[in-house]
Amino acid sequence: MSAAAAAPPCAAPAERPVLRERGQHEVFCGLTGIVWLHRKIQDAFFLVVGSRTCAHLLQSAAGVMIFAEPRFATAIIDERDLAGLADCNAELDRVVTQLVERRPDIKLLFLVGSCPSEVIKLDLSRAAQRLSRQLAPAVRVLNYSGSGIETTFTQGEDACLASLVPEMPAEPGTARSLLVVGALAEVVEDQFQRLFAALGVGPVRFLPGRRAADLPPVGTGTRFLLAQPFLGDTARALESRGATRIAAPFPLGAEGTTRWLAAAAAVWGTSPEKLRAATAGGEARARQAMAPHRERLAGQSVFFFPDSQLEIPLARFLSRELGMRLVEVGTPYLHRAHMAEELALLPEGTFLSEGQHVDRQLDRCRAAKPDMTVCGLGLANPLEAEGMTTKWSIELVFTPIQGYDQAADLAGLFARPLVRRARLEV
Repeated sequence: MSAAAAAPPCAAPAERPVLRERGQHEVFCGLTGIVWLHRKIQDAFFLVVGSRTCAHLLQSAAGVMIFAEPRFATAIIDERDLAGLADCNAELDRVVTQLVERRPDIKLLFLVGSCPSEVIKLDLSRAAQRLSRQLAPAVRVLNYSGSGIETTFTQGEDACLASLVPEMPAEPGTARSLLVVGALAEVVEDQFQRLFAALGVGPVRFLPGRRAADLPPVGTGTRFLLAQPFLGDTARALESRGATRIAAPFPLGAEGTTRWLAAAAAVWGTSPEKLRAATAGGEARARQAMAPHRERLAGQSVFFFPDSQLEIPLARFLSRELGMRLVEVGTPYLHRAHMAEELALLPEGTFLSEGQHVDRQLDRCRAAKPDMTVCGLGLANPLEAEGMTTKWSIELVFTPIQGYDQAADLAGLFARPLVRRARLEV
């Protein structure tokens, strides 16, 4: 599809039938978001108030050693805290004071709730307010929940960004600006900045910024584009500040990126000719780089277990740009308003499911025998043992996949499991 064809908005989709399931489900912890967020906000620190299990999860997921001085840590709730023999708030104040003294580079401190801290009803919101007053103006303290209870792992980022919105300064007047919402790799952010400049769209700001002081202003003139599909709470918080969401597919693949850029360009009144000039080169490069992966993936079937909320945009990308067949597209939560443009691009008759009853879904997956199954880590190894080819969904969040120059990398992530399977069968 050319840039010119991508410029018009997507047609409104008919109400697609969705199988809604409630039952046993496989989820990964929301603390995982710290792994990419601590790399993005370079002078922020994430202090998880949790158990030793939380500490082990973060260290193993992030792949760093303690002596590397990462910008996250765990204040461990032990038996004394659980038994009420210690004042949790006093202990937390002591840990935070020691941390700030040791790391004077910290400008923004997040107190991150966990399953254990929520079970014992530790009020981190009040603790954050208290500590913020004590440490101001050098350090601002905020809190959010990274609990793995009834959430998907990407909701950690949503909760973190939503906690930043009340801190954003008010944008004076009604001057129009664009806010790109969602943690993006710096290289991707720089690419988008250049593309928006070529389109005449701006000023453009990003949430989160690279530094704690880079909180963008927000007001009635703010238009925002979601770069990630799992930011429902953040979007609501921005709308409560007067901002308006620009409806668009998500910037995955050549088509998705062009449509995403075109949605902003339409708001700024960019001409079709200028849109084509700004996007044609990137789209052509992306399609050329994806061509070898399309040869391997075209005609292959794929089954999505619900895990990250990326499933629907990824299904659209795999179907339309790589020619894969969609067996089932499961997502933990279907936000129909945010997904309207994506749903309109899915093939007619695509089987959608929301929520999870893992045993029933496993039965459907085994019966369908897809060429590839996209799922969480908890299901991948058992399915591999049954002879299925799997793709870890969490890798799709850890890897820069947005934009033209990352489209081939995204396609490669799906081609790689099939390449591995073919080599093992030789």
